[in-house]
Amino acid sequence: MTDTANKEFDVLAIGRSGVDVYPLQIGVGLEEVTSFGKFLGGSAANVAVAAARLGNRSALISGVGEDPFGRYVRNELAALGVDNRFVTTHGEFPTPVTFCEIFPPDDFPLYFYRKPSAPDLQIRADEIDAEAVRSARLYWSTVTGLSEEPSRAAHFAAWQVRGRAPLTVLDLDYRPMFWETPAAATEQVQRALQHVTVAVGNREECEIAVGETNPHKAADALLDLGVELAIVKQGPRGVLGKTKQSAVTVPPNEVDVVNGLGAGDAFGGSLIHGLLHNWPLEKTLRYANAAGAIVASRLECSTAMPTAAEVAALADQTAVEAVNV
Repeated sequence: MTDTANKEFDVLAIGRSGVDVYPLQIGVGLEEVTSFGKFLGGSAANVAVAAARLGNRSALISGVGEDPFGRYVRNELAALGVDNRFVTTHGEFPTPVTFCEIFPPDDFPLYFYRKPSAPDLQIRADEIDAEAVRSARLYWSTVTGLSEEPSRAAHFAAWQVRGRAPLTVLDLDYRPMFWETPAAATEQVQRALQHVTVAVGNREECEIAVGETNPHKAADALLDLGVELAIVKQGPRGVLGKTKQSAVTVPPNEVDVVNGLGAGDAFGGSLIHGLLHNWPLEKTLRYANAAGAIVASRLECSTAMPTAAEVAALADQTAVEAVNV
């Protein structure tokens, strides 16, 4: 590994990276698509890029195959401002590729080519840079990383090192195709929640995590498990943020949706930014909503992540509109 120089990262994320192959024709099935765009993909990679775009020093722990797509992922991370020193090459499996179909406003089927496994699920505990995990101002993990060994053990080893320090975040990111059963996911998420201080997910993901879809009940259940901040995304009803002391619900932004797939990762990157800057919860969620809306109005994910000025322009417009209602 190159110099860590004990230079702390603002954001250290661990999880999926790969290649998104998106159709350049909208509203038709893959069998009819004639041209595609190639983009950096994977939830953790996208979140790291989103946070970097907002000016944070970001790094990613992940794995890629020993192939051209693996080289592309490493190069694109660096080009988009994410330190790739912790992205290791695992030659047994190819770098994963994900296709999608685009049927706005709310139908975006995903097709994951990650079988029998993917390099980002081959991360081992002995590959984790303990000092980087310990010193990062914010450490971001996703539930997908718990779906297989050795990645699962690596995640828990990193949390052990982290010691439930402030701003240890779990993205509930439940994707059923990565799990044998919902119950298997619930078991691992319940274990993981004992190690984090912030949890974020939509209502369906909260049902897997704590058996609740009602936003306030889900947030309360997460808080009862020791999380200090619970964030429940409610789609057209906005987003709820709740601590033991307070709760705030922020309405969504109205945009013309092109591709909703990267919105959650953009939300995550902006959430990170607000947490790192100790913003009030309402502002943090309002800006995160705005970031998600901007990416939903664009085709791609990673390269579509907005700048701080773009997020502020939409978020502050929402605040003005809310005052004027």
